[in-house]
Amino acid sequence: MNYHEYFAGATKPVEACIVGTGGFGRSFLAQSLRVPLMNVRIAVDVDSATAAAALKSAGIEAVVECHTKEEVSHAWTHGLSIAVGDLVHVSHLPFDVLVEATGHPEAGARHAELAISAGKHVALVSKEVDSVVGPGLALMAEKTGRVVTPVDGDQPSLLIGLVTWAEILGFEIICAGKSSEYDFVFDPATETLTSNGVSVTAPGFADHLVLGERDAAELVAARSRAALKLPQRAVPDLCELAVTSHSVDLAPDRPELHCPIARISEVPTFFSTRIDGGLLEGERRMDVFHCLRLPDEVSFAGGVFIVIRCGDAASWELLAGKGHVVSRSGATAMIYLPRHLLGLEAATSVLEAGLKGLSSGSRQPQPRFDLVAIADADLDAGTLLTAAGHHHAIENVSSALVPGRPLEAELPAPFYLIANRRLVRPVKAGSAIRLNDIAVEDSRLLELRRRQDMHFFAPTYDAHL
Repeated sequence: MNYHEYFAGATKPVEACIVGTGGFGRSFLAQSLRVPLMNVRIAVDVDSATAAAALKSAGIEAVVECHTKEEVSHAWTHGLSIAVGDLVHVSHLPFDVLVEATGHPEAGARHAELAISAGKHVALVSKEVDSVVGPGLALMAEKTGRVVTPVDGDQPSLLIGLVTWAEILGFEIICAGKSSEYDFVFDPATETLTSNGVSVTAPGFADHLVLGERDAAELVAARSRAALKLPQRAVPDLCELAVTSHSVDLAPDRPELHCPIARISEVPTFFSTRIDGGLLEGERRMDVFHCLRLPDEVSFAGGVFIVIRCGDAASWELLAGKGHVVSRSGATAMIYLPRHLLGLEAATSVLEAGLKGLSSGSRQPQPRFDLVAIADADLDAGTLLTAAGHHHAIENVSSALVPGRPLEAELPAPFYLIANRRLVRPVKAGSAIRLNDIAVEDSRLLELRRRQDMHFFAPTYDAHL
């Protein structure tokens, strides 16, 4: 695709507002200075000082902190960049796209709803919000002639692009997914495994470096045991696949995924069906792998992949000779994008929404799968389920992907609906956290989810939950 031609005809730059100036938001601001078709003069964060600091650190000058709509309007008229602590102060301004990047489920939902009501498109970076109410927000936006879109730079949008590209070309998809955020780096000299800055001893791991003729499932299990001291499931990975499933018809092979520790060359073998020597029970699956490499080997960089059936042996023999990654059996091959550049490449989705009124996801996303919360330890009533850290994880709580369905009091609740809520009943280890287990009487996210359920699951939706 020629992107100059795709975005040709723009009469003025797209005006964007960023909410949440952490890692993603900060990189988006920095790159915005280099995007001729986009302006970003408005930043929103927990307070105006934080937003102003982000604008200035990205190289944006003439920044003013505002605390009222009147101050905001005056600053806008005079061409200044605006930093505020609440989106409500700037929602009246004539910007085109809200970029929601807070990662906070309740606040993000409020921001998206406010922007849609104000006639803005929404670039929904916050997968935490998207996983719970993304399709419902998209429906709200469609009714106003606007779109809610995932963003390039994050894996869901990139994976949706790769999957739909393959489908247009007629490829048969066996599996699609992403690598985890952090590689598993094995150092043979010290017999250590390192991931996300944590190193553990892994004696004997060298015996599991090469697939050769070993059974795939046996090797995956052996590596998992050897790396037992390192986390091998991350909630954000499952969350991103839940968001992906809104726009493409893919399913997990099992609720917790396989998440193998795998060399790049092994991916099309592991993510083949059992008949072809892989791990999967069927086709059109989605999963995650932890990129296993030596210290001097290239990373997958949190990129995305598809595993496709090799439909024409002669073609794939030719492509294998050119370095394409084909499975051990020759039945499948991997096509991949070994990158995701966060806010540095998000502008393509912002421009697509602002200039063409299109989403980088589906025109009508569907709530195919829910990310639900599972207690990993006994949790007492009164426990605050705080979502903390870069990954917004909850201590002693993991996640699983289950088919989407309307909320019910005694069924598993979405992970990011229970986040930052207090348990009102104890939950045993291994049990799902249910809607009635938590205090959510003041949740706007819950109200939006109920609206979503009413639309997508009527007449089975029970309005008296």
